[in-house]
Amino acid sequence: MYHYHCPSCGTTHGYYPNSPSPYQFQNQYQQTYQSSNSVYLRDYGPAPFAVNIDTATKQNTNYRTALWTGEHLQLTLMSIPVGGDIGLEIHPHTDQFIRIEEGEGLVQMGKNKQFLDFQQPVRDDYVFFVPAGTWHNLTNTGNKPIKLYSIYAPPNHPRGTVHQTKAIAEAEEPQ
Repeated sequence: MYHYHCPSCGTTHGYYPNSPSPYQFQNQYQQTYQSSNSVYLRDYGPAPFAVNIDTATKQNTNYRTALWTGEHLQLTLMSIPVGGDIGLEIHPHTDQFIRIEEGEGLVQMGKNKQFLDFQQPVRDDYVFFVPAGTWHNLTNTGNKPIKLYSIYAPPNHPRGTVHQTKAIAEAEEPQ
C-alpha cells in the first residue's frame, strides 16, 4: 500500500498500486450516478459516499466489485452463482461483515479448515460476522445467485478491484 498526504483534509491516506489515484477525489465530493433502479458500480473511496445498497448489491453481476475502499475499511459487492461458493479462506488480520440481500446459502466457519464447527443456513436479510483468523466459506444452496455485500476492516482487496468470476479472483489474489 502506498500513502499520500492530502492537502485538502490534512491527513495521510493509503492506496494500492495499479489502482486509480486518490488525488482524483481531493477537493471534490462526487455524487454517485444512480437512478431508482441503477447505480454506476466503481470504487468511490476514499471520497464521501452514499448509495442505495440494496439496488447496488442486486445490480452487481460480478463475483466481486469493490464499491468503496478507504484507509480502514472496504465495501465489496459479490454475486455467487447457483451451486457456487466463495471458497474456503481466512483473513488473519481482517474482520468481515457480510449481509445477504438476495438468495440463500450455508455459511461455515471454524478455527481449523478441516473442522468448520459453525454452520448456519442464511438467506435474504441475514448478516454474519467473520472474526479475523477464522476459516470461512459461503455456499449457494438456492436456485438464484446470492447477492451480498461485505465490509472488511481493514481493507482486504486492492482499491478498484473487479473480478468478473471466481476463477479470475483466484488467479489475481495472492495465496
